[in-house]
Amino acid sequence: MQNVKGTYDYFGKERAIRTYVQAELQDVFELYDFNGMDTTILNELELLTSKYAGGDEILKEMYQLTDQGKRSLGLRYDLTLPFAKVIALNPSIELPFKRYEMGKVFRDGPVKRGRLREFIQCDVDVVGVEGPEAEAELMQLATEVFRRLDIPIVLRWNNRRFLGEVLEAIGISSDKKLTVMLTLDKKEKIGKDEIENELAGKELDSRTISSLMELIEMDNPTFEQISSKCGVQRSPGSMEVIALQKLIQELGLGQTCKFDPFLSRGLSFYTGTVYEIFDATNSFTSSLGGGGRYDAIIGQLIGKEDMQYPTVGLSFGMESLMELISSRDNLQLQSPSVVVLPIGDTISEALKVAAELRNAGIRTRVDTTKRKLKKSLASASAKGIAYVILIGESEAQAGKLRLKDMNEMSETVVEVEEALYLLQNRMTIWT
Repeated sequence: MQNVKGTYDYFGKERAIRTYVQAELQDVFELYDFNGMDTTILNELELLTSKYAGGDEILKEMYQLTDQGKRSLGLRYDLTLPFAKVIALNPSIELPFKRYEMGKVFRDGPVKRGRLREFIQCDVDVVGVEGPEAEAELMQLATEVFRRLDIPIVLRWNNRRFLGEVLEAIGISSDKKLTVMLTLDKKEKIGKDEIENELAGKELDSRTISSLMELIEMDNPTFEQISSKCGVQRSPGSMEVIALQKLIQELGLGQTCKFDPFLSRGLSFYTGTVYEIFDATNSFTSSLGGGGRYDAIIGQLIGKEDMQYPTVGLSFGMESLMELISSRDNLQLQSPSVVVLPIGDTISEALKVAAELRNAGIRTRVDTTKRKLKKSLASASAKGIAYVILIGESEAQAGKLRLKDMNEMSETVVEVEEALYLLQNRMTIWT
């Protein structure tokens, strides 16, 4: 037997790390007043392949299947479109509405470091806020998440409307804008020479390609430089950039959030701001998260293409986060805080004591391995367990137990109630 390529089972330390990361994310999401949601993994193929879905590259990677009723279905490749479907199907939801979701998505694409075929995404979305404050709040949220995870980041951002205006200004027609954006989005991966080769294959005239390459070859161009050079300083997209840029500076996010005039992200449904998060040390080159504004999807889903549902989302990639975090030696992962160790024929007494500890909210494991005492204590010590409760036949007859402090290597013979009191009062030391 073997796992399908690009899929993995998680247990032990790795599962504990994943739980830790998801708990940190959920804590921040709820701190920002997002509500949890679970959307369907199976969706109608028509929804997933619609013109406002993920774009040609992702649709090629979608898992498709047919059920017994001959219906064409697909596994979700992200959490955004299923969320948009929920809003479209439930018009009574009060707006603004903020949700978070952590769940598996599936893509039949190339497997590499940080990129699998079955993986978890962790998304936050807000629908019903038109202004840049929605994007700014998600940037604050992202900054807080990575501060807690102790990962230095740079959040690169742009505005697709602005980028479209720039492309039009240098002579790129509307029907070619999307394909050119997809090429520009790969600038860091494939380099300037390959960018020029791809542009030449898109039937653009040489003067347009030359103008575009001139922009690309600028050294870290600012919004002001690009907009001035292309004459789009007061365009609708430029005004959106200016408004968000002002908020970023006022919130003190300027060191983390960097404007990137050529970022567009691969998904075709983004209508305004887009952003992508990277490891600031460059030790890990894949994206750690990304998102943007997609105002048109929900209206199109309900057949009202002229109706806008202003929506902004942000997605964190669990596998990328795991690549950065799993190798750390100093992770404070949750483990059993107390081990109850029966000695001799005292298993029933051990289970009763464990039940009382658990009723008091203390995470407890009963050691039923029947190993020698020395080996059991060594195992508990190796796992960083702070206390071991020993119950031998003499303790069981007296209605007492031995509470062993694994850090101080000291023992105290006490009754259960006293053990509870001591453990609860020392909780801040060993949790």
